[in-house]
Amino acid sequence: MTDPTDPIGRTRARAVETLSLDSAATRNALSARLVTALAEALTDCGKDPDVRAVVLTHTGTTFCAGADLRDPPHPDALVALLRQIVELPKPVVARVTGHVRAGGLGLLAACDLAAASTAATFAFTEVRIGVAPAVISLPVIPRTDPRALARYYLTGERFDPAEAVRLGLLTTTADDVDEALSPLLDGLRRSSPQALAETKRLLTARVLETFDRDAAELTALSARLFASPQAREGMTAFLERRDAAWVV
Repeated sequence: MTDPTDPIGRTRARAVETLSLDSAATRNALSARLVTALAEALTDCGKDPDVRAVVLTHTGTTFCAGADLRDPPHPDALVALLRQIVELPKPVVARVTGHVRAGGLGLLAACDLAAASTAATFAFTEVRIGVAPAVISLPVIPRTDPRALARYYLTGERFDPAEAVRLGLLTTTADDVDEALSPLLDGLRRSSPQALAETKRLLTARVLETFDRDAAELTALSARLFASPQAREGMTAFLERRDAAWVV
């Protein structure tokens, strides 16, 4: 029986396991509890020989709002989750029909393939609360266009799915995201499990080099920034729905 308190929903169809971020009350924010539950679900998928691929999706109108400011995960836990997605010996496919903010874009970038409906919106909002997109840079920077990414990292502006495709964050976008995903999932179902695992290793080698080289430094940076006075002001302003003190 499904646990109604589990923040991760699970369903399976034709060897594809769908994991749904299911904490709509917090806009699927990355709480310590959600990060732990998603890591456990991914571990189960990785061990299950009947799972060919994993679809990561969401309930509600937001795929993921970023870190839960009231119950944030430790930076090390978020690094471990992102690396787990990258290293999972099965393709992980993001399915997005809503908004993606901050840390949610780290989840998106860690996935091997990603599709979003044309109603989705995206933003790296960290700079607006006094922090930086530090830990999520581990999968984001190796997979995106650096000049295009600089604009959205530095300004926190929203951008649409077509721009997300141009940046390299999305594989495809369509009015009907499931129609767009259908040929991708069909291709995965037709592929050898061994071949998928080894091909994924080829594709993720440079991303994992970034984790090996930069994870400790970016984890320390994230912890330092979140403990800073400007971050405290930024997070308070966000929760109080007002401009931060530095806005001019």
